Amino acid sequence: MGFYADRILPTLIDWSMGNKRLAPFRQRVVAAAEGRVLEVGMGSGVNLPYYGTDVRRIIGLDPSLALLARAAERVAHARVPVELIEAGAERMPLDDASVDTVLMTWTGCSIPDIAAALAEIRRVLHPSGRLLFVEHGRAPDPGVAGWQDRLTPIWKRVAGGCHLNRPFDRLIDSGGFTFERLETGHNMPGLRPLTFIYEGSARRR
Repeated sequence: MGFYADRILPTLIDWSMGNKRLAPFRQRVVAAAEGRVLEVGMGSGVNLPYYGTDVRRIIGLDPSLALLARAAERVAHARVPVELIEAGAERMPLDDASVDTVLMTWTGCSIPDIAAALAEIRRVLHPSGRLLFVEHGRAPDPGVAGWQDRLTPIWKRVAGGCHLNRPFDRLIDSGGFTFERLETGHNMPGLRPLTFIYEGSARRR
């Protein structure tokens, strides 16, 4: 994949995802997970300290071996069993209805085919299970959204395929889910094209 993608980008992702400003979001969203959990976009494992006592097992899925290697260091200190799987979200090596919770934290922006990934999430999620998420994406303000559209082609190249302009409310709804909770807004400091947040939970329809 090249020196930047293999060596530089995993370090940048680990550093940016470890930002303390993201901790309150992780505390709310990750703590709601229960049962057998699939974390889509495990990355370097920064969510592991936030899992609660209702979790029995964690399956960490990520296409990056470099990030999973970093996650493996954190797995040693996890309170529950963790299985790491190198795979993309568009084709998961998991059985139908086999997980109780699916977790996505700042992950959906960089999945190449987000619609296919949401279809897979719906497939592996138990009918009584929940999708928990916090993502950054398309802002409703036309001026901000315009900048997101202009910046995304460049941003994708330097940020591991990250899209600034994905409307996660519409994507999750069209993926066959009904929202239990959805909060949106510029809920963290920073440049407005980068900081429109979608946070909540959803169930299969």
